[in-house]
Amino acid sequence: MKTLLVAEYRDGKLLNSTYELVAFAQQLGAESAMFLVGNAGMLPQYDGTLYLADSGKYDEFNPAVHKQLLLDVIAKEQPELVVFSHSSYGWDLAPRISLALGASQVSEVVEIVDGVPVAPVCNAKLRRTVKSKTTQQVLTLQAGAFGLSEEPSGTPTVVTIDTEAAAQLEFAGYEEAEAGGVDLSKAEVIVSAGRGIGKPDNLGIIEALAKALKGEYGASRPVVDSEWVDHSRQVGTTGQTVSPKLYVACGISGAIQHLAGMKKSEFVVAVNTDKDAPIGEVADVLVVADLKQFVPTLTEKLAAL
Repeated sequence: MKTLLVAEYRDGKLLNSTYELVAFAQQLGAESAMFLVGNAGMLPQYDGTLYLADSGKYDEFNPAVHKQLLLDVIAKEQPELVVFSHSSYGWDLAPRISLALGASQVSEVVEIVDGVPVAPVCNAKLRRTVKSKTTQQVLTLQAGAFGLSEEPSGTPTVVTIDTEAAAQLEFAGYEEAEAGGVDLSKAEVIVSAGRGIGKPDNLGIIEALAKALKGEYGASRPVVDSEWVDHSRQVGTTGQTVSPKLYVACGISGAIQHLAGMKKSEFVVAVNTDKDAPIGEVADVLVVADLKQFVPTLTEKLAAL
């Protein structure tokens, strides 16, 4: 099987999500080539063919032009899989490529089982395997779902590409989103609530522990979707990415989307009644207990210090 990995370049920098694409191809055991609209001065560490278009000429975002550049490479490489990151760039370009190729598309792939992509459904509460009916397939990968076991390495064989496709818009640049709510990225201690807290009335015990630890409280997506907590406190790929010194996950199972948002925490404590919950794989300490009993007791002990 051959894959074409669509790397991303933003604000003059190669994105680290590029190596998640490489990890996906390695896990699949597939031959790969890479496509990038970027700069020759900042190339990925990658052993393989890199089709490079100059971002100075074609901009970092230009759907019509990037689509044609990519279709030209696909016509040459004939990959079975065209793989994007599940990002704003991927959300925009993947459907355009899928339609142009007449190929099926699967978004937010979190795993590969026997060569078949697995994607979340029902607000990430369930997963489904998706078998394509077309020879070619377009995928977008959920952030954090695939990672290299070692540091990236290698030097690509660069093939410069050009196109006569006309731009249909002008790329003006990037604009920071307005800051709002709580900036968890600056917190050294975060105590997060998951659906395991049971009901919104129990949020108070999470807040109390966060206060005792002189930190902030956060939440997983199901808690935010239930409108128990403001979105500004959501941790995960659709919320904030955090890297505190201490992260306490209370009643959080450990969906990939959440793990991607907190996996760089220095020390992780998880409180869960399920000893086999995925959060245990990244936790330094896993407390198998009812959080409604354990958390207030811990808070009380801390207050007595």
